[in-house]
Amino acid sequence: MAPNTTADPRPLTGEPLSIDLLNTRWIDAAGRHDLLDSVDGLAVWLGSAPVRRALGGMVASVDEDTRARLLQARTALDGLARTVPAFTDDALQAANAVLAHGRIRRSLRPSGPATDVQVDLPSWGPAWVALEDFLRLLADRPERIRHCANPECVLHFYDVSKNGTRRWCSMAGCGNRAKAMRHYERTSRG
Repeated sequence: MAPNTTADPRPLTGEPLSIDLLNTRWIDAAGRHDLLDSVDGLAVWLGSAPVRRALGGMVASVDEDTRARLLQARTALDGLARTVPAFTDDALQAANAVLAHGRIRRSLRPSGPATDVQVDLPSWGPAWVALEDFLRLLADRPERIRHCANPECVLHFYDVSKNGTRRWCSMAGCGNRAKAMRHYERTSRG
């Protein structure tokens, strides 16, 4: 797939692939947005540099089948992210329904060990890789998978800060609004 030249309009990008897929929905002053509400939005997401890197050499078609499978994966990820680490049965079933469409195949080549992702259909590729990425995050540090502390924000992030105390999707956005609100409350009382 050729790189997409349309700018990604989302306020938070560059998170691990699974979190990045969750963040294809966001809220701003103009209202609610969903990048995956069209095949054009799918092209923007698949064409972004972080997503292309995460998918490796996997070829992903920009079509309705790929979009539908990504929406299924995003719904599964949303259920998992809401319930980390005590997953509900529904969240587990939704995740496993996506993971059932792919597998990792290990082999030994003249150049050394190799790992290949095999999916039932190419349209399952991005969805399966996103769920596999979430499994990696769970194995690494599940407590670092977070929802923004702003109750009006729908964004998620993977906290890679040294002390693990990140609370906001971004300090420039939600973090700054929270600081401004605290300042206003302090100054308006006095």
